[in-house]
Amino acid sequence: MQLGKLSSYFKLFRGSAPVYNMLHQDTLQHNKEAYKKYKFNQFLFQNISSEKFKGKEKGDTPWLDNKDLPADFESKLTARNFTEPQQEKIRDWKKKGYMIFDKYFSEEQVENINKEIDRLLADKKSNINDFNKIMFANKQSEFIKAITLDKRINDILSFILGKEVIPFQTINFITGSEQRTHSDSIHMTTYPLGYLIAIWIALEDINLDQGPLSYYPGSHTMDYVLNEDYNKGSSALKIGDDKHYSAYEDKIAEVAKQSGISKQIFTAKKGDVLVWHANLLHGGEPIINPTSTRKSMVVHYFAKDVIKYHEISERPANL
Repeated sequence: MQLGKLSSYFKLFRGSAPVYNMLHQDTLQHNKEAYKKYKFNQFLFQNISSEKFKGKEKGDTPWLDNKDLPADFESKLTARNFTEPQQEKIRDWKKKGYMIFDKYFSEEQVENINKEIDRLLADKKSNINDFNKIMFANKQSEFIKAITLDKRINDILSFILGKEVIPFQTINFITGSEQRTHSDSIHMTTYPLGYLIAIWIALEDINLDQGPLSYYPGSHTMDYVLNEDYNKGSSALKIGDDKHYSAYEDKIAEVAKQSGISKQIFTAKKGDVLVWHANLLHGGEPIINPTSTRKSMVVHYFAKDVIKYHEISERPANL
């Protein structure tokens, strides 16, 4: 079994998380104030999942996720230093759950990201893991870190969530992920739900041959699929059986089919940015040309003052 997949297997055992977390409590301190705020009474190193929040109030969901737009939405939107096209995309957020900014990052910025990834791989400071991903390049490259902190995009993300955002991780791809349809909220979860948001940056022109990104507009309004909705084999010892994640993917495929929502494929231009909601269904299309690349970078952002954890592994998030 490959190292990354072996690690995922051990994460199924409930006892592995508290031991790891006790050794890394400094990276869990971000949840301390949030636990107090939401009156969540347990130690920072303990397992955490949506099951722990049963019976609690839903909490303060993101303001644009409410049934109706807030009465002061327009006044707050126009008071901000957003361009007219940006304002229109923000107005459509509630309906679509995503927005696209054409050529958001410059040719020079994109090329510098690609050069940084090449450098990190050559210097063995990063690697392509068993899931075809380069994780946390923002921790190894000051330039990539600066991209995640881009003020223009951070202002838009914070406005959408109604809370300040902080970058949690980057994921870089050299080739298409071919990942089955999923929602990020099974991987990076918040209480209250919905306080995660992501951007995807095209680091080259991407066409149908390269395994482009796909997404389901409006799927963010559907119910969140959490562990209890698909999980089998859960016990006091294990979170689920050995097919834990594939069972989740099967459930999402069923939900997507039943929804009747049409899939869109994003054939992007270099520098384009796709922003998506925590619950927007998305994935990677099949790679038609096996010699092609699909250079891209995802940045996931959490809202600053909410409880942050990973539903699928029942672990608090390490920041």
